[in-house]
Amino acid sequence: MSRLRRMPRQQQPATRPVRRRSYDQFCATARALDSVGDRWTLLIVRELLGGPRRYTDLHADLPGVSTDVLASRLKDMEQSGLAVRRRLPPPAAAAVYELTEHGRGLLPVLTALAGWGAPALAERRPTDAVRAHWFALPLLRALDGLTHQGVVEVGVDEGEFHIRTGGGAVGEDAYGYGPAADPDARLVLGSALCLALGRGELTLAEAVREGRAEVLGEGPLAVELRGGR
Repeated sequence: MSRLRRMPRQQQPATRPVRRRSYDQFCATARALDSVGDRWTLLIVRELLGGPRRYTDLHADLPGVSTDVLASRLKDMEQSGLAVRRRLPPPAAAAVYELTEHGRGLLPVLTALAGWGAPALAERRPTDAVRAHWFALPLLRALDGLTHQGVVEVGVDEGEFHIRTGGGAVGEDAYGYGPAADPDARLVLGSALCLALGRGELTLAEAVREGRAEVLGEGPLAVELRGGR
């Protein structure tokens, strides 16, 4: 008979909960970084600011992230209340991730980071991946202050996306992927110009007057985009 005796269930050591990394500082910035300071987290937020996305779509538009890291970050974001996972109704019947209202509150943080980082995009490196909707944040920053609300369909060198200007209802996405269903205006411009607008080197009205950008549409939002009121 084996001399090893099984420890009674009540005497087995309790499993300790896994503690997430923390700066352990009583500081708002440190607390924020406890939630979003890990590598890839803010870029996942950037992708979800455009609306609910499947795991496979996120992986495709985050070149360089491993499947394990992406799954881990999404789980952390759920635990932090930044995102939720839900299943779309038929016929889609697919699981998607989307930001909570708390997560959407990071939009000003991302637009500020885009403005701060725009000067570093003077030249595209051969190894740089690019997606059309990555230009949405710099453009949102450039168009901040528009008085008319609406949806602008944007065409750049890499494709199309659409953005919401002049604010919007709580819960609405700041931008979306691909063409808009019923845009209030359409903006056509080059990617380099989009970045220049984000850096504040010129205004959209100036770009339109110089023939570097084209605004299509006759509604109030299109008029304002051209520099009118």
